Parts: sequence; C-alpha cells; structure tokens
Amino acid sequence: MNEFVRMIGELGFPIVVTLFLLYRIEAKLDVVVSSIQSLPDRLKE
Repeated sequence: MNEFVRMIGELGFPIVVTLFLLYRIEAKLDVVVSSIQSLPDRLKE
C-alpha cells in the first residue's frame, strides 16, 4: 500500500489508475486470446 501511495505522489492519480486497470485487464485478455485460439479446434468437432 505504501508503494501505491508513493506512485500516486510521483506519477499522479490518473496515471496510476490507468496502470492499475491495464494490469487487471491483461489477465482477462489472456483468457480471451486463449479462447479465440482454441475456437477453430472446437468448430471442427
């Protein structure tokens, strides 16, 4: 938490929020990419 407060002081609140949201979305995008890559195999069945 202390590191989070330090980042807000150095970078600014909007930048920190953007980085946090990008970090959270990254994991969800990995799942979407995996689903799209497996789609042709599922369609063949």
